[in-house]
Parts: sequence; structure tokens; C-alpha cells
Amino acid sequence: MKPTSRPPLRSARLLDQLRERIRYSHYSLRTEQSYVYWVRGFVRYSGLRHPRDMGGAEVAAYLSHLAAQRRVSASTHRQALAALLFLYRHVLDVELPWLEEIGRPPARKRLPVVLSRDEVARLLPKVAPDCSVIARLLYGSGLRILECLRLRIKDLDFDRRVLIVRDGKGGKDRVVMLPEQLRADLRDQVAGARAVWAADRARSHDGVWLPDALARKYPRAGESWSWFWLWPARDLALDPRSGVRRRHHRHEDAVGRALTRAAAAAELAKRVTAHTLRHSFATHLLESGVDIRRVQELLGHSDVSTTMIYTHVLRSGAAGTVSPLDVLPPEPSLADTALGSGHLRVRELAASYFTLH
Repeated sequence: MKPTSRPPLRSARLLDQLRERIRYSHYSLRTEQSYVYWVRGFVRYSGLRHPRDMGGAEVAAYLSHLAAQRRVSASTHRQALAALLFLYRHVLDVELPWLEEIGRPPARKRLPVVLSRDEVARLLPKVAPDCSVIARLLYGSGLRILECLRLRIKDLDFDRRVLIVRDGKGGKDRVVMLPEQLRADLRDQVAGARAVWAADRARSHDGVWLPDALARKYPRAGESWSWFWLWPARDLALDPRSGVRRRHHRHEDAVGRALTRAAAAAELAKRVTAHTLRHSFATHLLESGVDIRRVQELLGHSDVSTTMIYTHVLRSGAAGTVSPLDVLPPEPSLADTALGSGHLRVRELAASYFTLH
């Protein structure tokens, strides 16, 4: 997008200008918070100088500080660089002739942590009751944690036995299966959510958050039952952008803590997160013979190469290769060892001595 195609900035402060451009680009709240964090850190590290008065040398020095002193990961390093590039390109409209001179750490390919079917069977019963259905849905449908927690009542289709994931990663919608074992539990969850919704309506609380401009287009939609959260939070909270006090969905940290405690109770040595269940979902489908293109569709991957990482777990040569330790000949008996052979020789000499005498 050319700089001239963007509207002029209305804010005077740098970080407010950054937020304004991020929202104009329809980036997520998480991206906004991350970019603001890195730009603020850059300004503080550079002695509170304005970024317009700095350039490639200062950006490179800050990134070197992150890598050498703070020892951030390669992905965090790239995220910080992306935030600074967005600042210079979209907020300050500064040309970046020094851009190609800034080194980028290479992306590291890591195999996902995958639980076996037995480990999943040990884990799920240990999850706390308030997160049990969520954990089973993460594994049973392959959802990302926020995709699961952001489900609305209208996204459940019990007749077709599917869930509609709206505005997933990359802004994409998709359809996933609704596990038969969870139908009764999800109906109970819907009944519990309806009780919370009815209480909010009785107290005239503001409706739930709606994406984009739907709140202006349909002013009462946020108060409707169909748009209510499947997993409503226990308490009201302030909307971080609008400042409106309303009910949000449950926080993902609560689910993460529940899974950590469940993994410890199940005595699993692997690190278990919500995404571990998604990895296990994909791997177990491929083990069952489901076509990789179908798995790609269920996971919402744009490219099948992303889904291919799970085939590396399945087809690893280490899994079918016999270790040389397992094909060593059996250990020799005592008579075949040097010590055993020595004792045998002594006995032979003694026998021949008594024969001669």
C-alpha cells in the first residue's frame, strides 16, 4: 500500500499513531499490543529519542541488544524487527534504504510436541471440571485455544455435527467436526451460558464484543443470544479498546494452567499446552489414514507444507530404525571371559598334574 493512500494521522503521540495505523490495517489486538511493546522498548533503549531521528544503526543496535543481552528467541527477534519496520513504513513514512543491511535470524524448524493416544487418555480425565470440555474439544476438533474460547452460540450446529470457526488465524473461516462424545456436554454448556446471558440482560449490561463494524450496523446484535459466548467469563471486564465494561469469553491462561496441572497429575514428562492437543489431533488423524489435504482443511492451514510437519513426526526414520545396541551378540558367559578362561586353564593343569603323579 502506498503511503499516500492512507488517511492522515489524527493522533499527536507516537504510540497512539502506531495504534491508529495498526487498527487501520485491521491487525489483531495481540499484534497491536506486541508492536507497541517493542516500539516502546526501542525508544527507551535509544535514550528516549524519537525514531524519526534514528535509522538503521540504531535499529540494528537494539536488535543486537535483544539477541546478545536479553537472549530472545529467533521468532521474538523477528517480531521485534517487524514492529520497527511497521513503525517506519506505515507511521513515519520513512524510506528504508538500510533495510536489506539488517540481518534476520533464520527460522528454526522444530518438531511439535505430540502426545500418544495413551497419554491423551491419561491426561483428559485429570483436567479440572471447569476446563474439561474445553480440553476435550481442543483435542477432538483440533481448534486453537482462542478459536475455541471465541465460539459463539450461533457457531454450534448440532444437527450437522459441526462447529463453525469464524475469523480464525489469517481471518479465515472453516468448518470442523463436533465430536459425538461432547454433544451432551456442549448442550449443558449452552444451557449454562444461557443462564449467564439472561442474568446480563436482566441487569442491562452492555452486550458482548462484535467484530469490525457490526456493532454499528446491528446495534442490538451484541445483546442477542445467538452472539453470546459459549464460554463466558465469570466476571465483567473492561474492553481494552473501547473501555466498555462487558462480559468477555474465558481467558486462555486459565485453560493453560489447568492443562499444566493435569499433565503433572497424569505424570507426563512432556510439556502440555493447548496447542499440544491440536498437534496430537493432527498426528492421530494422519495415523488413522486421513488424507493430509483433509487434515490441512480441518486445521485451517493455508499451505499443505505447514501440515507436512506432522508427517515428519510419523515418518521419522528414528521410529523404524533398529539401534545397533539392540543387535549386539549376547553377553559372553563367565567361562568365555578372560577370567573364566584363566580358571579353566588352572583346572586343566591341576588335572594333568595328578594324572602324572
